[in-house]
Amino acid sequence: MVAVQSYCEASASISEAWLEGGISPCFYFTLVPTVLLTLSFFFGTFHCVCYRHYGTEMEPKFVPRSRLYDLQLAVSLLLLLQFLGGLVWRAAGGGELPGYVVLYGLLSMLGWAWAVALLRLERRRVLVRDRTRGHSTVLLLFWAVAFSAENLAFVSWASPYWWWGLENTQQQVEFSLWLMRYVGTGTLFFLGLKAPGLPRRPYMLLINEDERDVEGGTGQVIYVPLLENSKESQSTWHDFGQKVRLLVPYMWPRGSMLLQGLVLLCLCLLGLERVINVFVPIYYKNIVNELTDGSSWKTLATTVCVYVLLKFLQGGGAGASGFVSNLRSFLWIRVQQYTNRVVQVRLFSHLHSLSLRWHLGRRTGDVLRSIDRGTSSINSLLSYIVFSIFPTIADIVISIIYFITYFNAWFGLIVFVCMFLYLTLTIIITEWRTKYRRDMNTQDNNAKSKAVDSLLNFETVKYYNAENYEVNRFEDAILKYQISEWKTQASLAFLNQTQNLIIGSGLLAGSLLCAYFVQEGKFKVGDFVLFGTYIIQLYTPLNWFGTYYRMIQSSFIDMESMFKLFTEEEEVKDAVNAGNLLYKLGKVEFENVYFNYTDGKEILKDVSFTVQPGQTVALIGQSGCGKSTILRLLFRFYDVQGGCIRIDGQDISKVKQVSLRAHIGVVPQDTVLFNDNIRNNIRYGRISASDHEVEEAAIAADIHEKIQTFPEGYDTQVGERGLKLSGGEKQRVAIARTILKAPQIILLDEATSALDTQTERNIQASLTKVCSNRTTIVVAHRYAMREPIQHDELLAKEGLYCDMWMKQQQAQDSDSASDTEAKDRKSEKLQPPSVTAGHRSH
Repeated sequence: MVAVQSYCEASASISEAWLEGGISPCFYFTLVPTVLLTLSFFFGTFHCVCYRHYGTEMEPKFVPRSRLYDLQLAVSLLLLLQFLGGLVWRAAGGGELPGYVVLYGLLSMLGWAWAVALLRLERRRVLVRDRTRGHSTVLLLFWAVAFSAENLAFVSWASPYWWWGLENTQQQVEFSLWLMRYVGTGTLFFLGLKAPGLPRRPYMLLINEDERDVEGGTGQVIYVPLLENSKESQSTWHDFGQKVRLLVPYMWPRGSMLLQGLVLLCLCLLGLERVINVFVPIYYKNIVNELTDGSSWKTLATTVCVYVLLKFLQGGGAGASGFVSNLRSFLWIRVQQYTNRVVQVRLFSHLHSLSLRWHLGRRTGDVLRSIDRGTSSINSLLSYIVFSIFPTIADIVISIIYFITYFNAWFGLIVFVCMFLYLTLTIIITEWRTKYRRDMNTQDNNAKSKAVDSLLNFETVKYYNAENYEVNRFEDAILKYQISEWKTQASLAFLNQTQNLIIGSGLLAGSLLCAYFVQEGKFKVGDFVLFGTYIIQLYTPLNWFGTYYRMIQSSFIDMESMFKLFTEEEEVKDAVNAGNLLYKLGKVEFENVYFNYTDGKEILKDVSFTVQPGQTVALIGQSGCGKSTILRLLFRFYDVQGGCIRIDGQDISKVKQVSLRAHIGVVPQDTVLFNDNIRNNIRYGRISASDHEVEEAAIAADIHEKIQTFPEGYDTQVGERGLKLSGGEKQRVAIARTILKAPQIILLDEATSALDTQTERNIQASLTKVCSNRTTIVVAHRYAMREPIQHDELLAKEGLYCDMWMKQQQAQDSDSASDTEAKDRKSEKLQPPSVTAGHRSH
């Protein structure tokens, strides 16, 4: 039987942390299990109490079946048995059994047993109020520290007290056990980030969705993710491949050899910066050594000049503006402008290709904010990835290799551990705070949308004295935004403090070790200066690395709305082999047309009619019966769900939309003008028209004389959506547009609804000239019949037409009783005008 003779070996002491080129085994195997047990037992106990007291048992249907979870459990139990087996083997092997070996085995078994218990607890119970997903911080930190502790063994590579030499059976067994621990802890840590045994979304959301499905009476559980809540727990790296595929066209400026050359040159300058960053601290070290060694002035001056030159090229430090960095930024301007332009133009073009249905349901404020943030975020993303993330990673790898080769493995490991902990905690905390950034964007969009909607409806606000209501709504939206903004900034401060703690700890450990070697005579003073300069130079971009990662995440978040716009599919598309519309006479045919905007509410059902070339057809009916829908279908804002529409025998769904719309002119009921002058608004009907042609169109639309009375004439600004003009003036501008376009088919949607009687007569006369020998479809609520025969026939049928005509007469009779002049106008209006050849109204 082997007894414990002493706590440490005879030649070691627990107070001696560094022993013959490595960490003292007594110190290491006492510190590691103590830290792990503290994490698992004390913090784990508090965690367990919270789960038991405030948590609830998860329903089995919400717990995912996962082989990776089984692997997690199996590896944890294997590590637990490994500690037990190692202790038993060491005790049975004979010889001295140090006390720290017994302590290491017992404390490690206790810590890992508690970790296994926590792992099983988190799979069975959950905090109801917890809206996050994944393992708890306690477990993740336990696995991270355990894996980092096994990496510390590399520091003692040259120490004779460790097993790296594999000189005997004991060292070979201890190396095998270490290898098992290294692989096991690494596997647990990386699996822990994925959390395969836990629900992928917050348990609270799953319960709520399940309750809604049951209340809905579906009889089955259907998991339909909520848009906002699912995004709240969803990583920004979700669908990363799809996002990258959308970004690829903007990364490389195709078709421009100059811009491609600038990209390659910028990458070369980026590589040059990495080389300079290595040589700056080396030459600084040489200056210190030459000063202490008493080198010649010529040698010293040459070294100083080279150092100053390198410092000039580098700048004040990594990330600061040096000559190379400034030159690269200057050359990158054109590439950045190209990306910015291409993104905005493609998105703008895509939005114009979307259907009318999408545009009717959009929120203009949301769309504009999404475009602004998405466009700027693409430029930021490319800059951060190409000029910040990749260079920083390259600097880290170069520094680790350099420290290992020039100093020893201890320094390389210090850098590696700091980098590992820094990046790991940065990713974990940043993923956690992503939901706050998303919510802040949502509230920002909401506030801006309310402001835009309120300003666009300025007149309505004034009509109902709702100024205070609109201001209060806007203020409430701002307050909600500021709450989300506070959470975002507070979590950012927490992340920064965590990063500073890790960086400071690594700098302290490395500096103390380097100073120790200098004092022992193994390093020179210049080596200490080299380490300090290099490590600070490295930590400067590393300190920004968290910012870069957050910015990349923020860019992805900001681009999500823009990507959603890009993924909106066109509802109305040209057929694959679509040709141009071959216009002949202008015969329009609706054959058994079916259409509805939403399922279950049919607007048009088996509608068939024919408009002969040069004929005018009036569509009469109650509001909402589908009159304007017929015009939209003919203009192909929508595609029919059944039947077909033909022009001169050609199915309009088989021809290109551009060629179809080139032959059709529309005068809408609600005219919206651009915030430009009157001349340009009329010229929009045909962009290439001259000023004289614009004025002729205005004369035909009976608005020329009115425009002449304005102080600025045709240069008069109409305001946003034409608010500076009256309804009748706006409608006459729209008619002038259509007259200028000179289409073969004309669609009039209540074209004279906003005009007075005299102007209406003038416009109708103008439209008569414009519509002469052109196929015309008119949507109307009031009926001025051009052919009494058709009118009498429709009245004789005593159907819907007769009913609507009588209601119109009664309304006009009521008006005439109070106004004699109105009576005269009524009598004129009710007398059907003479038949106009070639025009028939139905």
